[in-house]
Amino acid sequence: MCGIAGFAGRGDAGILERMTTAIQHRGPDAGTAWVDASVGVFLGHRRLAIVDLSGGGQPMWTADGALGIVFNGEIYNHIELREELKARGCVFVTDHSDTEVLLHAYREWGDSFVNRLNGMWAFVIYDRATRRLFGSRDRFAKKPLYYFHEGETFAFASELPALLQHPGCPRNLSTLSLKKYFANCYIPAPRSIYERVWKLPGGCSLSFDLASRELKIWRYWEFVLEPEDAGGRNSDDESAKVREWSEQIAAVLEAATKRRLMSDVPLGIFLSGGIDSSAIAALAAKHVPAGELNTFSIGFDEASFDESRYAKLVADKLGTRHHHEILGLDQTTAIVPEIVSKLDEPLADGSLLPTYLLTRFTRKKVTVALGGDGGDELFAGYDPFRALRAAEQYSRFVPKPLHHAIRMIVARLPVSHQNLSLDFKIKRTLLGLSYPPKLWNPVWFSAIEPSEMEYFFREPCDSEEIYSEAIEAWDRCTQRNLVDRTLQFFTCLYLQDGVLAKVDRASMMSSLEARSPFLDIEMVDLARRIPWQFKLRKGQTKWILKKALAPLLPAEIIDRPKKGFGMPIGRWLREGRFSFDHTSAFPHLDVAFAERKHADHMAGRSDERLFLWSYWLLSEWMKK
Repeated sequence: MCGIAGFAGRGDAGILERMTTAIQHRGPDAGTAWVDASVGVFLGHRRLAIVDLSGGGQPMWTADGALGIVFNGEIYNHIELREELKARGCVFVTDHSDTEVLLHAYREWGDSFVNRLNGMWAFVIYDRATRRLFGSRDRFAKKPLYYFHEGETFAFASELPALLQHPGCPRNLSTLSLKKYFANCYIPAPRSIYERVWKLPGGCSLSFDLASRELKIWRYWEFVLEPEDAGGRNSDDESAKVREWSEQIAAVLEAATKRRLMSDVPLGIFLSGGIDSSAIAALAAKHVPAGELNTFSIGFDEASFDESRYAKLVADKLGTRHHHEILGLDQTTAIVPEIVSKLDEPLADGSLLPTYLLTRFTRKKVTVALGGDGGDELFAGYDPFRALRAAEQYSRFVPKPLHHAIRMIVARLPVSHQNLSLDFKIKRTLLGLSYPPKLWNPVWFSAIEPSEMEYFFREPCDSEEIYSEAIEAWDRCTQRNLVDRTLQFFTCLYLQDGVLAKVDRASMMSSLEARSPFLDIEMVDLARRIPWQFKLRKGQTKWILKKALAPLLPAEIIDRPKKGFGMPIGRWLREGRFSFDHTSAFPHLDVAFAERKHADHMAGRSDERLFLWSYWLLSEWMKK
């Protein structure tokens, strides 16, 4: 895992140095730069050494100096690709660097070589012969890549603070991006918090021509659900299909996990005690000598937010070298401002804090950790999946006036700040059902109701524009059932711009590489073919995944309900642990609106945790 930065156009070596220094936390082991002022190309790299410690330095060049690269990520099939390239006559200089494989693959197969990669990446290649920069980002946007193109200058970086070191980088906050932030609790690609500064979306590549200064962007891969025929229920054919899917899931996930054990530095497993991380730990244990697999978990002193006993149960069964830390929830609030100050743009995921605490604890022992990210999105693991059938019936038969009356009655339920409390789920469900089905998913996760957005921003707000990414994911799904469309939303939007962005930023704050076996391309291709009826059955989420993993894990883990990796943010806010400084908020926001929300939350009249957390986090972020 590393950090990359560079530009073509106006600037000098001093700017490049400041850019790479701004992302030193992503690569504390080394920092190098390459400059050709005559053509105006500047490439910088910060390295967190994981593979080929002595030979993997960057920027890396082909032996003839024609191609150079700065690369952040890991290519898990690089050994196979290296052998294929050797057979085609390519001569390698390094022992087993995946970076050098990218250079030869580009030369041999052109821009389309990214389709052959199995891994996570963000890189930029300088092709001297064609006088162009070629960049790409992995399919699920695990590795970040920001850029701007202003006049004759094109610049890129792993994080926004690095990009902002370039004097040509736009610095005006985007009002539309802020609306999307409050609508999603994150800013979806391709937008960033700044106007005319962009994220390269996952599954996309770019090309910048040094002669014409033209920038082109195209999509090389897209997540598309292509389910096979579900077949008949309660038949011998279905039983055979269940066995087939279960066996394939177990085999493919084990192979994906084994690939991600590739490392020249100490490695471990994030172990929450949930089914996804427990599965990764169980499969990794098959390929690590007994008693040598490191697993890591954190727990809290409040029962509704603690999963530590389940993590210990799995660790004991697998015989891992388990590392565990119990934290006081009340003491953890002190480090929240520090974490927010390190974010390159606002990200109001409530699990950011525990994710950072886990990665910080894990980094004390290892440099690489595998986790279970992606399992919920591919196999319908979230609570909204369980609500879809009832939501559909409710929406069909309950008239709008009656719905509004029900919302008013339910709003009077006492507010609970326990993790995923029942009143929170009911109120959120009814909130989403106030809008068309294509907005259900984003509104269920929104910090502010769409109808309130115009009051908060003090200007007309177009919901179609604000929720455009969610609507696009809904419309792009060729299946018309609610489950597949919800899978499309979670996998294409929430996973990439929310979950994976959070994990990347939190882990990189600790200089730790995080890997996700569930997002192996072979695992994804398998999951895309499995009909939703095998993922969600009779209200049980991840049905087929649980069938596949039952031989590996204790029944107590398989059968336990999902528990989010959250924090008691609602209670903390009501206790006044976060002070609100309206002077540091975005100037166009209605402060009186925010104060009313705060007063209602403090008085227990309503649960405004998502709005207040997003608002406070934005204010803290803007202070820097």
